[in-house]
Parts: sequence; C-alpha cells; structure tokens
Amino acid sequence: MSSSDIFIGETIGTAVLILLGGGVCAAVTFKRSKAYEAGWVAIAFGWGFAVLTGAYLAGGVSGAHLNPAVTIGLAIEGGTKWSDVPLYLGSQLLGAMIGAVLVWATYYGQFRAHLTDPEIIAAQPADEGLVDQKAAPKAGPVLGVFSTGPEIRNAAQNLITEIIATVVLVLAILTQGLNDGGNGLGTLGALITALVVVGIGLSLGGPTGYAINPVRDLGPRIVHALLPLPNKGGSDWSYAWIPIAGPLIGGAIAGGLYNIAFK
Repeated sequence: MSSSDIFIGETIGTAVLILLGGGVCAAVTFKRSKAYEAGWVAIAFGWGFAVLTGAYLAGGVSGAHLNPAVTIGLAIEGGTKWSDVPLYLGSQLLGAMIGAVLVWATYYGQFRAHLTDPEIIAAQPADEGLVDQKAAPKAGPVLGVFSTGPEIRNAAQNLITEIIATVVLVLAILTQGLNDGGNGLGTLGALITALVVVGIGLSLGGPTGYAINPVRDLGPRIVHALLPLPNKGGSDWSYAWIPIAGPLIGGAIAGGLYNIAFK
C-alpha cells in the first residue's frame, strides 16, 4: 500500500476510534449527559464498538493498525515493513488528536457545564482510590474523558498491567492470520478484535483503564493540555509514560511470541 493510503487510513480510522471511545467516556462522565453514570460495562462495549468502526473504515486502506503496539507487533512478525512504521505511528498520533478535539466539540456544552459546577471542582475525583493521597498528583476533573489513569498508583504494577493486556490484544490480532489458510479473517477480523477489546476492558481494564494503545492515551492527553478548558486541572504527565511504554513493550512481546510459538 502507498504512503498516502497509510496516512489517510490510519489518520481517519484512529480519529473515529478516539471519537467514539472518548465519546463514551464523556457520555458516562458528564451529569448533563443522557448516559451519565452508565458504568464500566458501557465504557468497555463503547470502546469495543469504537475499535470495530475504526478498523472497518480503515481496513481496506491501510490495514487498520490504529495502534502503535499493533504496528510494532506486525513489524516484528514481518507483516509490516519497518520503513513504514514511522508513518503509521505519526498518522495514528495525528488521528488520535483529531478524535479528541471532535469529542470536545461534540460535548462542548457538557464540558462547560461540568467544569463550572462548584461541586465538581471541589470534589477532585481524580484523587479517589489512590493509596497515598498526599503523593497523588492533581489531575483535572475531565482528564478521564481524554486519557487513562490508575486506581492504585504503583508504577511497576501499572506498567505490567498494560503490558499483559496489550500482549493479549496484539497476539489475538496476529493469530488471525492462522485462519482461512493464512489469509486472515477479512472484515470478520475487525469484529473479533473488537470483542477482544471488550473482553480486555471487562477483565483487565480495572487497574489502569486499559490504554493498550500509546496514541489512544498520548494524543488526547496532549489535546487536554492544549484546549482552553476552564478549571480543567492538570494532565498528569507524571503517569503518561506508562500507557506509552507498556503497550509498546506488550506489542513487541506479542510479536516475538508469535514468531516463536505460531510460525
């Protein structure tokens, strides 16, 4: 596929992924949303459908990686040229940022109402559930719409959680090539991947919010830092390296495991 195919497919596909995934987080977060407090199951399925839609849109154009961890795993497995990796990653990051801006535009009124609500501002919900409240960095009251954060802030555990969850995701994607005489599953593969994402969210997502995708976290976190949101609080950059490093390591491990166990 051409460079323009990769750029267009990955940018649009990742933008739609983040628009729908961040959108379900916004829907559950804001009091002035009809889906307010719909819960974790809604978030898990919302992200699964987001993956399904983005992958279906981009599959025939760029292969629908939509995730640097997937790109790294495929490069190690041999299905993607290493020379194409920078273009994939750059397009995915751009798409993630576009998707985050679209979430903000869609929920513009809810953002304003939420961030000017004295009860919300005083509550500081991002500090709840942490072992050491005094050591907890301040994160803004809408950061969870954009990016992930741990319930227990332990760097080693959080990193390991993201690695394990990403290995499951990328290995499930790579092994699709073992079906149908090595030709993969076609559009059915997008559905299988989406269901795997739902399963990861329900089973492994509780500790960290399961980024399992570096640009899913980094792109929206950059947008959170740049958007002119009143009382938005911090972007928790001290944690940001974990949802980047964990999925990249997990993707690399999955690619290696595939070469050892399945080739």
